[in-house]
Amino acid sequence: MNYEEAIERIHSFQVFGSRLGLERMQRLLHLLGDPQDGLNIIHVAGTNGKGSVCRYVYSVLEENGYRTGAYFSPYLERFTERIEFDGREISAQDLVKYTERALSAADEMVSRGWESPTEFELVTAVGLLYFAAQNADFVILEVGLGGRGDSTNICSQPDVTAIVSISYDHMAQLGDTLPKIAAEKAGIIKEGVPVVVCVEDPQAFEVIRERAEKLNAPLIDASRIRAEAVQENLEGSVFDAVPDEVLKTQLPGMPERRGIAISMCGRHQISNAVCALLMLEVLRGRGIRIEEDRLFTGMKKAGQKGRFEIVRNNPYLILDGAHNPAGARALKETVKRFFGGSRILLCTGILADKAYEEIVREWIQLDADVIVTEVPNPRRMSAEKLAEVFAGSEPYRSGRRSISVIADYEEAFAHAERLRGNYDLILWAGSLYLIGGVRRIITCVE
Repeated sequence: MNYEEAIERIHSFQVFGSRLGLERMQRLLHLLGDPQDGLNIIHVAGTNGKGSVCRYVYSVLEENGYRTGAYFSPYLERFTERIEFDGREISAQDLVKYTERALSAADEMVSRGWESPTEFELVTAVGLLYFAAQNADFVILEVGLGGRGDSTNICSQPDVTAIVSISYDHMAQLGDTLPKIAAEKAGIIKEGVPVVVCVEDPQAFEVIRERAEKLNAPLIDASRIRAEAVQENLEGSVFDAVPDEVLKTQLPGMPERRGIAISMCGRHQISNAVCALLMLEVLRGRGIRIEEDRLFTGMKKAGQKGRFEIVRNNPYLILDGAHNPAGARALKETVKRFFGGSRILLCTGILADKAYEEIVREWIQLDADVIVTEVPNPRRMSAEKLAEVFAGSEPYRSGRRSISVIADYEEAFAHAERLRGNYDLILWAGSLYLIGGVRRIITCVE
């Protein structure tokens, strides 16, 4: 089997859909020797921000010399982005090697009359096999969907867990209220394992608190850190992080940190960084050596592709995978903060199963000209339907701002590039599948 054949076989499992539940994953990993059992797991759930939190923790642990693996979802340009170790994506050769092992176990499951694993479950197994073979000191797992029934929830005793945010997304699978969604994500909390929580909605927070109390899991509330921005610009932020007395009691020895620099832009990234700092502090309390100067360096080095990613300036070209209302709101606030009064061209496409009306409601406030296109994914919303949502609101109904409909995203990108001299900012936002496609175009051009 070569790399292309391995990817084709992995994608062939899409026919089994996305199904929550751990029984298939337990059987698959047991046939593979339960590679997860020997790993030190850091587990992160949340509607938005979990990928960035993983990146901060990953960067700091690497900076401190730990052999660290990270499992991300989804990827943007290359399938191998999903599985990283020591700062490098899994090689094509290793992906083939561990995919063959996982496929063999999947075939064994089917031959025994058991349900086949899903694509995500198969890929998670590949990652765990790879990390175990590398003798990773730590493995950071980003939850794919929800938490309770997500295949990453196979780890029985992680070192620390985190729930980064709760907002509306994947409601068909997770529930139609924030408390219901919170209950699904709280499923990653384990008996006696500290959980860092960065959740604003009081009802959602209460669901998580009750779950943590039931499992005797110390709850570390991120709102107990006073995080104050000292400096904010397009290159990132500098902030102070001051724990209150309750937090100092929970995490003895946690210092007041001044002048923490991060390179990811937006105030929401300060919240993500605080969540990461608390997770790292929990690890310190468990005897893990994390040097203070290397913590600062690691936080500064952390980056995340496709999250307010500045590709160029003059004019600015920025990519952001804001694919739900909360993400769209954070993007809107960041753009208005740094590009208020600027000439903006918004290029967007989203999936049909997303809360598109709420997303558009946020983006209308940017007062931008719009190019509507389609996501390179079967679940895409038609460009015409999405354009109709924009057209029903000011400033598009009056014609003060323009809407262009170009279904092919590659043609849409070319058209936006022809217009670049008319704008201060060209903003690509929406589905991560779209952002990945645009990144591939840019990479080829460069």
